[in-house]
Amino acid sequence: MKIGLFFGSFNPIHIGHLIIANHFVSQAGLEQVWFVVSPQNPLKKKETLLNEYDRLHLVELAIKDNPAFRSSNIEFSLPRPSYTIDTLAHLQEKFPAHEFVLIMGADNIDTLPKWKNYETLLKKFSVYCYRRGMETTTFTHPAIKIFDFPKLEISSTYIRKQVKENRSIKYLLPELVEQYIVDMNLYK
Repeated sequence: MKIGLFFGSFNPIHIGHLIIANHFVSQAGLEQVWFVVSPQNPLKKKETLLNEYDRLHLVELAIKDNPAFRSSNIEFSLPRPSYTIDTLAHLQEKFPAHEFVLIMGADNIDTLPKWKNYETLLKKFSVYCYRRGMETTTFTHPAIKIFDFPKLEISSTYIRKQVKENRSIKYLLPELVEQYIVDMNLYK
């Protein structure tokens, strides 16, 4: 099975994430997309980060009706900080029958040469890059395939700000995710 791995903090997951994943399933030949919830991205502020199990639960609420989507907490049990190459190696060992593809935004492609063992990553795995609008990248490699998707100006940061300011987040994320955030008083 050809599976796309969509890594992220998903703080919270929103419709933009789901639209991107759906495009890869419907237009790029992936049979599934696994949402790999990262416990702590070293580049993001920890104080704005919801507990990893709450974020995993939000992902599960968001994808529960789509059989092509799956959540993964694989990085919760790996040493921290977690490096993508280590997670990929672990998944490949655990699921040898699957072909894994890394999904990432064009904004991350130029940082790839700074990643741990990026040469090995590009030798063993394909990278499906989504570009929204006119984003460009300077780093190229035969393992990287670029896809153009509709430009959506939705971000988790924007959603958290809306919640904090008591503004509506309706239609920015799945209804079950919105309801859980409201009911649990998250991101206040």
